[in-house]
Amino acid sequence: MKTRTLGPAGPTVSALGLGCMGMSAYYGGRGSDDDGIAVIRHALDRGVTLLDTADVYGPHTNEVLVGRAIAGRRNQVFLASKFGIGLDPADPKARQINGHPDYVQAACEASLRRLGVDHIDLYYQHRVDPNVPIEDVAGTVRDLIAEGKVGHFGLSEASAATVRRAHAVQPVAAVQSEYSLWWREPERELLPTLQELGIGFVPFSPLGRGFLTGTINADTTFDANDFRNSVPRFEVEARRANQALVDRISTIAAARGATPAQVALAWLLAQAPWIVPIPGTTKIHRLEENLGAADLQLAPEELQRIAQALDEVSIVGERYNAQRAAQAKG
Repeated sequence: MKTRTLGPAGPTVSALGLGCMGMSAYYGGRGSDDDGIAVIRHALDRGVTLLDTADVYGPHTNEVLVGRAIAGRRNQVFLASKFGIGLDPADPKARQINGHPDYVQAACEASLRRLGVDHIDLYYQHRVDPNVPIEDVAGTVRDLIAEGKVGHFGLSEASAATVRRAHAVQPVAAVQSEYSLWWREPERELLPTLQELGIGFVPFSPLGRGFLTGTINADTTFDANDFRNSVPRFEVEARRANQALVDRISTIAAARGATPAQVALAWLLAQAPWIVPIPGTTKIHRLEENLGAADLQLAPEELQRIAQALDEVSIVGERYNAQRAAQAKG
């Protein structure tokens, strides 16, 4: 597996990471924990080092699963987890954003126990708490780094301005946000800021929550507990309209003997050498397909055809419902 550095002086990780969320939460059709553990261990066997989880996934159960998977193999893993999203006891479907220093410290201790490790390599604030100055959060993580419990500080779904403020207190190693062929908002302000500051970028949902793989269309039905049922971009008419982009990508992929998923990931890798996508999967054969993207170098003319497709196809539907969209504004 090829490697990349998250920023000029940042940590070195595999060119593609593994998002572990879907093994425990949000998507339907999940297998057993043992299935998830098998996928993680296969990823490690194939040279993947960056594993991504969070305390809210499950909630909590995904960290336990990841901890079981890496037991005895900790030295092969660059482990990322997150704090800052809790569930409302009065309404399990509602989420609470919390960045208070005491909470951050307690969340870290709890994640360390669940993961069965003595430190977390990259610790993200999952969502920015508008009620807590980002400087306080950065200072708290700085203390955790000094204590040896955390290796690097990260932010998830944070604005360029917030990243600058946090970085001035404690250097930010990586920012994680959604970025893909059908969500390019980070290109406006965030990516130029990260390049200026020397911060790595970790795109989540790099395959458009599965849509860019070409395996989902307007006729696809999702399990009742699949959160895509509440996503405007996955409404039937939106999927029908957005199929135009997948069709264009599929044509490019077929000419290279690749899959749409591989082209979508290779496009991300081509945007900057400090970008490390974290596609998630619960199946080993899909993992193998994704990893093939690390060796797929798109030619300039192919990148131009993709750019033309992006200019000509308007993506229909918001990426989150109103509640989650509000929480993603950091």
